[in-house]
Amino acid sequence: MRPIVAVHGGAGRWEVDEERRRAALKALREAVEAGLTAAERGNAVDAVVAAVEHMEKSGVFNAGYGAVYAIDGRAYLDAGVMDGRSGRAGAVAAVEAVKSAVRLARFVMEHTDHVIVAGEGARLLAAKAGLLDTYHKFFSEEKNRRFREVLEEARRGNWRYKKVVELAGDTVGAVALDRDGNLAAATSTGGVWLKWPGRVGDSPIPGAGYYAENGVGAFSATGIGEVIILSLLSYRARSELLKTGDVAQAVKNAVQQVTAVHGPDTAGLIGLDARGNPAYAYNTKPWQGAGENKARFTLIFNSASATSSCQGRT
Repeated sequence: MRPIVAVHGGAGRWEVDEERRRAALKALREAVEAGLTAAERGNAVDAVVAAVEHMEKSGVFNAGYGAVYAIDGRAYLDAGVMDGRSGRAGAVAAVEAVKSAVRLARFVMEHTDHVIVAGEGARLLAAKAGLLDTYHKFFSEEKNRRFREVLEEARRGNWRYKKVVELAGDTVGAVALDRDGNLAAATSTGGVWLKWPGRVGDSPIPGAGYYAENGVGAFSATGIGEVIILSLLSYRARSELLKTGDVAQAVKNAVQQVTAVHGPDTAGLIGLDARGNPAYAYNTKPWQGAGENKARFTLIFNSASATSSCQGRT
């Protein structure tokens, strides 16, 4: 069985210039390559952590160095990872200035008895894991400008929570299948513009922002965190996969169910079944159509909800 890795770069009507769009696609392709290389050397967990870490460090997406600002002007990170073989998960929430939130989530999974560690406790773990970073890396002039803009909108009374889908690339995530048939999923985010400090989204919540189970599938979600938590979107897709036996239909059904309750422009999802079949679904407006290059990529998909790249070695 050959390793398969799929990644997404988040939901939202991501209105960016051509240079930024190309940078995003480059980061996605490189993330898949990083995931595949890790899978060939190790396992599915290695693959999703490597892929997501690459996107965190790219600064292109709303995760890691690209994380958006909370109402207090600081960048708080959430991330989670799940091993489909053991059924274990690890996550961090509302943590600042760590080199890789997804690597810290893996540390929680492998070196503690907990599932989620938040805030200052997560930073203490980061110190033990050698993952502390300097605060200045999470700030930029571009993000400072956007922060001033959304603050001004809020002061004028025009700020709407869904407005986040227009301003940020949102969550990043990855799902993987390794040569031994093991599945894994990981998700990472900087949350939403002007969130309250300490707010926790779906990304660290197993069954909401991510889920993996050997013999079934792996999923990573993106969109409005509160909607995804209330919907348990990733676990919903897992249940639909067991019901339908078709991963494409499963993610479609799961997102349709969310849309029926919470409306459009709320969620996207990628999935991978135990046979290595990838799929995606979303309820937001696409910013670029789908394309395929069979010589290298099994699928390249770019949309408002799941700018994603899914690749296998050929």
